[in-house]
Amino acid sequence: THTHASQLPNTGLFGATTLLDWLKTYTFPLESRYSSLSHARRVYDRAVTSTLSHGTTACAYNATIHPQSTNLLADICLEKGQRAFVGKASFEDTKAVVQHIRSKDPRGEMVQPIITPRFAPSCTKEALSALGRLAEDESLPIQTHISENKGEVTLVKEMFPNNTSYADVYDSFHLLTPRTVLAHAIHLDQTEMELIKKRGSGISHCPLSNTSLGSGICPVRKLLDHGINVGLGTDVSGGGSCSILTAAREASGVSRLLSNFEQGSGKSEEESEGMKLSVAECLFLATRGGATCLGLENRVGAFEVGMEWDAQLIRLESVPEEGGVDDGDKGMDDGIVGASMLMMKNIPVGQKKTMREK
Repeated sequence: THTHASQLPNTGLFGATTLLDWLKTYTFPLESRYSSLSHARRVYDRAVTSTLSHGTTACAYNATIHPQSTNLLADICLEKGQRAFVGKASFEDTKAVVQHIRSKDPRGEMVQPIITPRFAPSCTKEALSALGRLAEDESLPIQTHISENKGEVTLVKEMFPNNTSYADVYDSFHLLTPRTVLAHAIHLDQTEMELIKKRGSGISHCPLSNTSLGSGICPVRKLLDHGINVGLGTDVSGGGSCSILTAAREASGVSRLLSNFEQGSGKSEEESEGMKLSVAECLFLATRGGATCLGLENRVGAFEVGMEWDAQLIRLESVPEEGGVDDGDKGMDDGIVGASMLMMKNIPVGQKKTMREK
């Protein structure tokens, strides 16, 4: 539900920086290169191929401020058969990008445009207002960032003093809708959670990048308890992997850390234990949860009658009593893991597999 195709060359690169310094030091200089279509084609081809290689058939991509290279990313997704939401950062030329994508896929069956204000501090009030109007006029989904870093939250308060919160900034410009996906959401307060729930917006939990940049741990259990839809994002390049399974594993791990911190802060054992996410819950976030955030819950994310065949063929390996992994095919089974049990993903398009019943 959240990644940056343009940032693939910087995957896992963060040094000693936190979010705002990281953007200035690594991200903005890298993204300035996407005025070159030859550079964009090399990177975007690799980005889509990489996500497909990890079994991802539905992906929400952040591009850059460059309209032509954003169009190219959408074209590559169509060429490779990946279902995608492709968004150009900022407002200028966004309508032209929307028109381009719709000219290639009028019904939005595979690729859809998505309104993409990077985050509130990078946009003027006029741009946010225009993006909100465009989303409403063209019935478009929206993706952006919210409350990833405490310094970012402070900056938003300074830039938008008349708004009561970060979430209220987006809401005041009609950018909180049932089709909005908000990445990170680590430092939301109670009022913001209630507002996001009221508007029906979803959250993309990005545990890998949250950890890498030292941004904090998203209290996913609190979001779920508020009735907010939550999916998982890899958030390359802050996140060091394109694999949604890696994100699911990390989501489980950081929830256990948060549980420990909560218990140390005076919460009861029952309350702190409740912060942990089970493996099944993390796999749900990677499948049905993500599909719901992107408005695809009636098409993909589960094996149900009438839904599209989004699945991943998994090769399960048995481990002998003495440990290690068997060589060759001995003791190994081919299994089909349901999308509702594993992820909202598929066998990469063009890669035919023979699946045998067990």
